[in-house]
Amino acid sequence: MPKKVLIADDTEFFRTALRDILLGAGYTVVGEAANGAEALDMAVELKPDLVILDVVMPVKNGLEAAKAISALNLPLKIVMCTSLGYEPIVEEAIRSGASGYIIKPLSEAKVLNTLNSII
Repeated sequence: MPKKVLIADDTEFFRTALRDILLGAGYTVVGEAANGAEALDMAVELKPDLVILDVVMPVKNGLEAAKAISALNLPLKIVMCTSLGYEPIVEEAIRSGASGYIIKPLSEAKVLNTLNSII
């Protein structure tokens, strides 16, 4: 099971909610980014096992960040997390390198079931 997680969401509320869920399940949150560009830099620097990316973020959105992180061939998994749950966005997320997708609003069961399904 991946233990080190990087969270990227432009909303502090969702970062906090994800962090609380992950910490409660035994994960270590190694970093939090407010945009996709920060997430890309932090993925290289912190070497997480898992990156959770919001789709809609400033500077570099989650799909762009997922493509860039995937291109680095780092040994990590990417999960997208967003309120945009319609099929074209999900398909684009998978093409961008995501292994899973979490639809907001967040629930502990939804987050952990998604993470457990990709591990």
